[in-house]
Amino acid sequence: MDPARRYPGRRAVDGQRARVARLSTIPGRRPVHSFMRKVSMRRALFALLLVLAVPTWADEPPRDLSWQEMIPPDAPPEVPNMKPLHDLSKMADALSVEAAPAAKQDLPNAPVVKSLDGQHIRLPGYIVPLEVSEEGRTTEFLLVPYFGACIHVPPPPSNQIVHVKSEIGVRLDELYQPYWIEGSMQVKPSTSELADAGYQMDAEKIYMYELPE
Repeated sequence: MDPARRYPGRRAVDGQRARVARLSTIPGRRPVHSFMRKVSMRRALFALLLVLAVPTWADEPPRDLSWQEMIPPDAPPEVPNMKPLHDLSKMADALSVEAAPAAKQDLPNAPVVKSLDGQHIRLPGYIVPLEVSEEGRTTEFLLVPYFGACIHVPPPPSNQIVHVKSEIGVRLDELYQPYWIEGSMQVKPSTSELADAGYQMDAEKIYMYELPE
């Protein structure tokens, strides 16, 4: 007896297998296993690109940067103006302090060191708050090289000011001491009510500065 008549379903199964076999021989149509292999290769290549996109300094310690290095070697000498902004004999009178004229910045467009752009650095300085959160923390501030700048004495040149933003911030009652600021330096000017800055940073770490022993 003819097997096809004895097992009617076998004819349909054999026909489907034949059609699948012919698919791999049709010109212009790729086999399934070849397509999957190329997809896997593309995924591996994408993962490699993600690894290469990570900054080279991600696992390296930041470079300690001094304020003097932020001034171009051929720039004219900069002498900070340390003249008090307010009459020290009237510091107890809050109204006289608030009514005092705004400080004038001597060099709001001081030359910068463009090669610092993108460098992973650590810079010490004092914090001058620009924004304060509800928790009493400043999350946006100016970093300056000496205490009292922009508040008690006029702002230093713009190449001696860094405009810093931080998600965590620093408590206002802890601003009387210097801090280390770590992050990627941006040679990018900014303007605030207190002073113009020649550099910017998004702080990755903020911690107290301690004098080397």
